[in-house]
Amino acid sequence: MHINKVHSVRTLALVARELGEDAEWLADLASELEPEDGLIWVYDPEHQDGTMGFSEFGIESLRNLIDIHRSTTK
Repeated sequence: MHINKVHSVRTLALVARELGEDAEWLADLASELEPEDGLIWVYDPEHQDGTMGFSEFGIESLRNLIDIHRSTTK
């Protein structure tokens, strides 16, 4: 039996604020991530289409994408 070991997630808006980045830009970058990269979709009455959420591993994956993007656009 598989047991989920993710105990919390942070929304895209919160991660963007913590990293000092634009949320729309991060959403574009994060579209490259998969669930195994720590991307989790969260649904609630206010976000019926879902909002991106990230496990700790997902935030690290996103930071790696930011670094890759910045190193290739310089």
